[in-house]
Amino acid sequence: MFKINPYLIFNGETEKAFNFYKKVFGGEFQSLMRFKDVPMKDQEMGHFDKNEGEKIINVGLAVGETGLMGSDAPKSMPSKMGENVFLALEVDSKEQADKIFMGLSEGGKVNMGLADTFWGAYYGMLRDKFGIGWMVSYTYPKK
Repeated sequence: MFKINPYLIFNGETEKAFNFYKKVFGGEFQSLMRFKDVPMKDQEMGHFDKNEGEKIINVGLAVGETGLMGSDAPKSMPSKMGENVFLALEVDSKEQADKIFMGLSEGGKVNMGLADTFWGAYYGMLRDKFGIGWMVSYTYPKK
């Protein structure tokens, strides 16, 4: 079973945008993490600097049966209109993530290969051969 959520990327306006969407749609934030909340070892590997600490690295808003997700793009990787919407696909296993990621990436461009993350998921990003952005994620069960 899959779950797909739209994922919006902004150039520093995520908090303003998501407060607006919360006002319009209702619901509650399911998650909100800022760049400063990223563990230091992952910050050093990332593409953002300490001056971007208040920017949002991930936010989730419950909207009806699904959710709306988003983040700010670091200054080193600005978001372009038309390339700032992704489909976030949550799958049931690492094997399923591998299979779907491999299929979607055929003829496309991998932005971030599938790998374990600090937030407890096996995750990767790509743009398929038709230009559609995908985020494929398997979230490990909580221990």
